[in-house]
Amino acid sequence: MAAELRAAVGAAHLLTDASVVASFESDWTGRFHGRARCVVRPADTTEVAEVMAAAARAKVPVCVQGGNTGLVGGSVPVDGAILLSTARLTALEPVESVSGQVTVGAGVTLAALQRHVRAEGYDFGVDFAARDSATLGGLVATNAGGERVLRYGTTRAQVLGIEAVLANGSIISRLSGLPKDNTGYHAMSLLTGSEGTLGIITRLRLRLVPLLTDRAVALVAVDDIAAALSLVRSVRNRMPSLEAAELFFADGLALVRDKTGLSAPFAETYPAYLVLECAGRTDPTEDLLEALADSDAVRDATVASDTRGRHLLWAYREAHTESINAAGVPVKLDVAVPLTALAETVASLPATISAACPTARPILFGHINEGNLHVNVLDATSEAEAVTDAVLRLVAAHGGSISAEHGVGRAKRAWLGLSRSPQEIAMMRAVKRGLDPDGLLNPGVLLDPA
Repeated sequence: MAAELRAAVGAAHLLTDASVVASFESDWTGRFHGRARCVVRPADTTEVAEVMAAAARAKVPVCVQGGNTGLVGGSVPVDGAILLSTARLTALEPVESVSGQVTVGAGVTLAALQRHVRAEGYDFGVDFAARDSATLGGLVATNAGGERVLRYGTTRAQVLGIEAVLANGSIISRLSGLPKDNTGYHAMSLLTGSEGTLGIITRLRLRLVPLLTDRAVALVAVDDIAAALSLVRSVRNRMPSLEAAELFFADGLALVRDKTGLSAPFAETYPAYLVLECAGRTDPTEDLLEALADSDAVRDATVASDTRGRHLLWAYREAHTESINAAGVPVKLDVAVPLTALAETVASLPATISAACPTARPILFGHINEGNLHVNVLDATSEAEAVTDAVLRLVAAHGGSISAEHGVGRAKRAWLGLSRSPQEIAMMRAVKRGLDPDGLLNPGVLLDPA
């Protein structure tokens, strides 16, 4: 089999040395590990198809890895699998200005896409802090969300075409980018969010949005979740230019300041904070200032419209992830609840987590408009399963989802039934069997191995 893989990708891109392969065998959080038989780095769809065909003949599983920025173990190989890296699938085709679309390789990072399309007066509707590492293939495979869902929707809303390799090595390609095409099952929607279990995404046709360069960012202090929701609703109703609404709390701010050296944003400490960003073709600063001044929810606020000032205010939110990781290996959970249950869920989480692990230290932040919380639990790795179970059951009890934007992966597979009915899971299994009867693609991700 090694000879077939070498013929497919070239000797330089078949990695078998254990010390080299090891760098692909764990996720960036340090929680998940596997042992791959080798790493292959194909350069295009044809090479991916040749690798997959060889694996199918030998009935060897294939696990796919992009930027490896996921949180649920979905990009870590199972023991004995071929790990297929998308690192060389980096083609960036010219922006099609007339349609506002672009075709890119699955290994292109979000930051590289942003640079490419912004040079042509466009932008991409999804953004988040891991932009320099996260790849477009990974974004689509997990239906990533991020900071702009409020205005543009999740990654699924940006996908107009997909090229992918199926478990038998065959290629499906729909890259015409037609906004209207009602000819049967929508393969793009099926593959988006499938976490690499139905096919290996190699190329994407993406919808672009206008590049809006006039921006204003506010860091706002509030008393509680109710006040935060009231403020977001008020600003959103007044300002269609609202693009992001991010939530964090006093303990998270203290940790960020400790790890980054950032100064205190206000003279006093407050229970909760919002980062709000507005973007338009004209400067939204005055309108944002007026909206904040008219809200009783605001305890204190600072607004910036210059690039340096905006980045500084965003740093209080975006530095949460790196600061949490600098403090230890966290149990990281990505969940969502209805907005009507958000305040109660946030209030219940500390006691729920403490009951599962008394030494645990939870740090919360998230995308408030979608009720999406990132629950990071430090000093709890020894009780990771108990903490996960307690948090996910609390979320389910409030009618929420165990995975808002990072997927199910291997980490949450056992709890899928909290968010999906037995009938839905049976339907998923039937689709998986139909497209991957031998269970070769990302085995153990999303669904229990057959």
